[in-house]
Amino acid sequence: MIHVAGVLTDSPAWRYTEVLAISLLVAYAVVSGLPTPRWAVPAALAVLMLDAVRTMPADRAEGRGWQVLRPDTAGVDRFAGVEAGLALCWASLTAVAILLAVWHRHPRRRRTTVATALAAAVITGYTVIRISAIWLTLAADHRDHPTGADLAGSVIAVSLAVLPPLGLGLAALALATALAGHRRWLASAGAALLAVTALPHVDAAIRAVPLPLHAGDQLAWSAAYAIGSTPSTPYPVTALITLLELTAYLLLVTGLADFHPPTSTARTEADQSRR
Repeated sequence: MIHVAGVLTDSPAWRYTEVLAISLLVAYAVVSGLPTPRWAVPAALAVLMLDAVRTMPADRAEGRGWQVLRPDTAGVDRFAGVEAGLALCWASLTAVAILLAVWHRHPRRRRTTVATALAAAVITGYTVIRISAIWLTLAADHRDHPTGADLAGSVIAVSLAVLPPLGLGLAALALATALAGHRRWLASAGAALLAVTALPHVDAAIRAVPLPLHAGDQLAWSAAYAIGSTPSTPYPVTALITLLELTAYLLLVTGLADFHPPTSTARTEADQSRR
């Protein structure tokens, strides 16, 4: 909560709070019992730790500097959004991929599969709607101003930008389904919660693409349009996303502690019992 409060107020009480939080998760996993294979959870947490170190707030003693912004004369940077999306999602996506690679085999449950398919349709549909809205807006502007923004370049840039968050959402849903198949409901809830963060990450990645201010933002799900910022709390949306991510990591580690996936023999017996 200290880290979330620091993100909310843009005034971290201690710059190492996120690193400390991930370290506590590692300690809890080790003390509670690492699941088999024993390297999976530490490897996933190591990726999160690396990202926490990379994104540590600057030391206040270092002071502030200047940043010079110049107009872009080379057109739309098609990779600006995907770079922003990767910066936001690479650690979570890598951690989910590690866990999914280990526990992707699971007994299939019809209700869980249907719920996952619906959730995946929501995330994918929202992404497609955002891209379509931006394309329609830019196409209308292009008809009125043919010499304006590069229509094809902008649409390609937006399409590339949403790939990392979309990948995170779908991979997290797949992990939630796999863990539910192993009856690890707490960890499954954590993976599902991590999938929810893909939606605001989609908006953040799109905003990293240089577009007209009105292009598609009227359809943005992001809470930035519902939660107003104040001088004392300038980043409520970022703080909310941080809270969701930390809660998801906590649920994942807590749910996987002392977890031993069933052997092939146990899976066969379970399948026969269901028949």
